[in-house]
Amino acid sequence: MIALMQKQPFTALAAVYDAIMADVEYDHWADFVLSFARDGGLVGPGRALDLACGTGGFTRELRAAGWDVTGLDFSEAMLTEARSRLPGVPFVQGDLRTFELGERFGLVTCVFDSLNNLLTPGDLGAALARARAHLSPGGLLAFDVNTRLGVRELWEGDAIEGLAPLPDGGEVHYHWSHHYDAEADVGVVQAFCRVDEQEFVETHRERGYDPADLEPLLSAAGFARWEIVEYPDYAPPEPDAPRVWVFAWAGEQ
Repeated sequence: MIALMQKQPFTALAAVYDAIMADVEYDHWADFVLSFARDGGLVGPGRALDLACGTGGFTRELRAAGWDVTGLDFSEAMLTEARSRLPGVPFVQGDLRTFELGERFGLVTCVFDSLNNLLTPGDLGAALARARAHLSPGGLLAFDVNTRLGVRELWEGDAIEGLAPLPDGGEVHYHWSHHYDAEADVGVVQAFCRVDEQEFVETHRERGYDPADLEPLLSAAGFARWEIVEYPDYAPPEPDAPRVWVFAWAGEQ
């Protein structure tokens, strides 16, 4: 008999996450971020902090580009996978809203709409403030978020399903259904997975943030200036943009 287990977000999923996300273009995102950083005058490669690093997909690209990178994530299960894939890279468990590493970095990143998992502006503002506190003078924070429209419309009634091969020769069957909870103003994902005789489901929630939501939070966090753009051409976001990228610079002091 197959046992279905309800799991906390990013716990059971960790072991099959990379298989399901095999097509994610971490390399292209890294080129996008690092090109902007170079054009903006950031001297590198230097020290980088990858927030909400998960299993280390983006961390790997930063390291391949020569950055001395540290990864931070709330999920120990995801970090276990990251450590096995990237031995020698320091990975730290921490909460985006409260972490304190006691060091600073020239570049801080947080990709793949990870900040949308923070469901209140207060929590997002706290995370931005912690990121700012860990930047060296003149350093750069780069992150992406789904907009309100992106969460509200693109997630409504959508579902993805497939089979993905696992490194041990097995496979994971996944079915992820999405809907928009209008009362809570969040998108909800029911992430179902089956591996052999084990089934589990995790419930993930995201809140959308528009540029108008982000700008006062960036200001309050102490950033000197920022640009909000679309991928991949760095153009100003259209009103119907489902996702935006933010590049926020620390001051020189």
